[in-house]
Amino acid sequence: MKNKKLVMIPGPTPVTRSIQDQMGRETVAHGDPGFVKDFKQVIEDLKDIFKTKGEAFVVAGTGTLAMEMGIANVTKEGDNVLVVSHGHFGDRYVELCERKGLKVDVLSSEWGTIVPVEDIEKKLNEKNYKAITVTHVDTSTGVCAPVAEIGEIVKRFEDTVLIVDGVCATAAEPEYLDEMGIDVLITGSQKAFGVAPGLAIVLAGPKALKRRKSLGTIRDYYLDFEKWIPIMNDPAKYFGTPPINLIWGLQESLRIIKEEGIENRYKRHEKVGKAMQKALEEGLGFTVLAEKDYRAVTLSCVEYMDGIIDEEFRKILAEEGVVVAGGLGSFAGKSFRLGHMGNIDTHYLVSTISAIERTLYRLGIKDVLGKGVSTLTEELIK
Repeated sequence: MKNKKLVMIPGPTPVTRSIQDQMGRETVAHGDPGFVKDFKQVIEDLKDIFKTKGEAFVVAGTGTLAMEMGIANVTKEGDNVLVVSHGHFGDRYVELCERKGLKVDVLSSEWGTIVPVEDIEKKLNEKNYKAITVTHVDTSTGVCAPVAEIGEIVKRFEDTVLIVDGVCATAAEPEYLDEMGIDVLITGSQKAFGVAPGLAIVLAGPKALKRRKSLGTIRDYYLDFEKWIPIMNDPAKYFGTPPINLIWGLQESLRIIKEEGIENRYKRHEKVGKAMQKALEEGLGFTVLAEKDYRAVTLSCVEYMDGIIDEEFRKILAEEGVVVAGGLGSFAGKSFRLGHMGNIDTHYLVSTISAIERTLYRLGIKDVLGKGVSTLTEELIK
């Protein structure tokens, strides 16, 4: 009998039954009064949970679309943009901005480390940047940027809009827009929200909305805040057909978040992240790529010990019932990426570490059985 496979990649994350049930409802008209009420609730919940007096946008698309939506509404051709990159997904902003005719400067860190905050402040003092982009958690490295510190710096630059890529962070790492100085937060449905892929989610604070107004007509049509604001304020109106069943799934995700409490959710992710990383390193002998003080709570990029072949490891691990993602960039073939975010419970975590133990055992490392699970369990029950 084959093992059930737990999908423990850094997204899509496992979708709980109650969210699946909402996505599986019979589709209704986008103007249906019940759906309009539900959509309004989703928008209000997003603004309340992530604390902004601005606007929330939920549209059909991926996190990459959300990235583009964020840039398109706060810059115009020829503007200076500073990209702070901690890995592959930070680098993605460079091409995105250059295609829009923006002048891009890049501050990059060695993979596994952060760009020092003082370097960002120094760079912002050199010229007038209309926007700065920061990936809160880079999925390629498992590095978590100090967004709150960066936000405090950017607050002092009245003409600079802070865009935070929260795709692998939102609903797991603390993100409060107006308080933390985040002007645009972009994210997707498929990671810490625990909904299927397909929703681009953007929150825009007052500073970003003021910038959009100042730009007049922009070249982008589908991405334009001004096209979507009337719909987000009154979903009975029409601009583009909303992904009805995904929005119901997001509504259920937000209900779960409110029931747990966002602060409790942040604390749970912190505890789980540290426990999984300790089990992997101290229990099983792997190395986590990201520096200890800047490790994400949502995923880990895990470097293999000597003698482990990536394809063989992930193949056997899948046979043992767990699917993980391969490393990216220079860490391709040298690491795997393990997600531990969203609505997963202790059963998922213990099963994952146990499957990794069995995989290592099958690969000839015989002294690992029980070590990772023991370390993980001790940390989780503290």
